[in-house]
Amino acid sequence: MSDRRVIKVLLIDNHPLVLDGLKAVLDTFDHIEVVGTAGLAHAGLEIGRQTRPQVVLMDINMPKLSGIDAIELFRRELADTRIVMLSMHESREYISSSVMHGASGYILKDVSTDEIVAAIEAVAGGGTYFSSGVSDVLMERGAQDQADPLTPRERDILGLIVAGQSNREIAEALGITSATAETHRKNLKKKLGIATTAGLIHYALGHGIVAKTG
Repeated sequence: MSDRRVIKVLLIDNHPLVLDGLKAVLDTFDHIEVVGTAGLAHAGLEIGRQTRPQVVLMDINMPKLSGIDAIELFRRELADTRIVMLSMHESREYISSSVMHGASGYILKDVSTDEIVAAIEAVAGGGTYFSSGVSDVLMERGAQDQADPLTPRERDILGLIVAGQSNREIAEALGITSATAETHRKNLKKKLGIATTAGLIHYALGHGIVAKTG
């Protein structure tokens, strides 16, 4: 475990008890370093400029500047920093808006410590992470949506993309080659008229397509 690279994390939440609790928990993990805490988004951005964290855990509902509105500021000034929204709300609108603004993950405040750490590790590694409660809401709403143009195989692949899987990992999961996985990814973008992976994720969330995590 000592050979794992340390992940620098910044915590932003206007509730001191939440900040203190999160920091105390994350400080017990050798591969996670909490580089700062802040109660407001602008204060967090200032700390971020100085510390360059790989991951920011940020509350959605904060005074002066909401977490969702703050995402764009972070992405503009700290392009390499990945953002995970931390919320009590299981609203699909909040989730979709967070992704559309550039968040890499969305977790609920009542999830376990292991899930918070899993989210940090996933987004630090270039993937995405949505907690199980969030996935449940998306699946329920997605079942009510009109039929989309994707085949079952394309939906499976899109679900794996949402989970942050690489072409190699998608290939291993589905028993296909990496080249075929890449072709499927390109075809998805072409079929849906979407240019980016973030756009694919936003489409998936809007249609209740999420990775099955067992």
